[in-house]
Amino acid sequence: MIISIASGKGGTGKTTVATNMAVSIGSEVQLLDCDVEEPNAHLFINPVIEVSKKIYTPVPQIDEEKCNFCKKCAQICRFKAIAVIKETVLTFPELCHSCGGCVEVCPEKAITETGRELGVIEIGHRNNLAFAHGRLRVGEAMSPPLIRKVRSYTRSDRLTIIDAPPGTSCPVIAAMKGADFVLMVTEPTPFGLHDLELAVEAVKLLEIPRGLVINRSDIGNDGVRTYAKKENLPILMEIPFDRRIAEVYSRGKLIVEEMPEWKERFIELHRKIEKLTS
Repeated sequence: MIISIASGKGGTGKTTVATNMAVSIGSEVQLLDCDVEEPNAHLFINPVIEVSKKIYTPVPQIDEEKCNFCKKCAQICRFKAIAVIKETVLTFPELCHSCGGCVEVCPEKAITETGRELGVIEIGHRNNLAFAHGRLRVGEAMSPPLIRKVRSYTRSDRLTIIDAPPGTSCPVIAAMKGADFVLMVTEPTPFGLHDLELAVEAVKLLEIPRGLVINRSDIGNDGVRTYAKKENLPILMEIPFDRRIAEVYSRGKLIVEEMPEWKERFIELHRKIEKLTS
């Protein structure tokens, strides 16, 4: 089973839920941090990193001695990553989505592919918990290819928990697509409700079963609960606004280890997800 933990906005407690549920369940679990622009699950998991590798994406390289400047490569590129100006071909690697279309349509076979660095993937473990995350290269704008590469390390023999990026754009879709269940984390505030509505609509498009965790549940108002009831969105867990939890988080510790009574609650959260997907 693959559970993707997402949120419409940052700071709702997504990583808190992902890391604590993964550690609570214990063995036969894999945690993938797909928030590659700012991964932070490792700060709480403290994994032993065994493998670190740079990840590249293919981008076009033009041999102008073979090129007849027919512009077919520029015409097929929807992202304007190639421009042909008289007898000069310009490439813009940062715009390239690595589809390979330009290579296929070139009649002179003047286009080959070279690699552009996306970032780094690190793979390790914490006891029996398998772990992997990606770190996007500073200045790199395209995170979905790196997210998909992190997800390529999904192990079919384990429960996989994905810590998705915040928001509702392409990186989030890359982290949710193909999951068996999407667990959304929000807070009961107007901002939390607004972004939850956007996230729910995105998950609807993917037609994935979904549930909700309300963090800092005893602040704000009842707007989120009213919306969840209207959308038939099951509330699977509520985490109160507790100073002790905030202190544990601020020290980079896990709630289920510093406050053991929470371990069974996160195990029960997983049981509820299993029931909803069975």
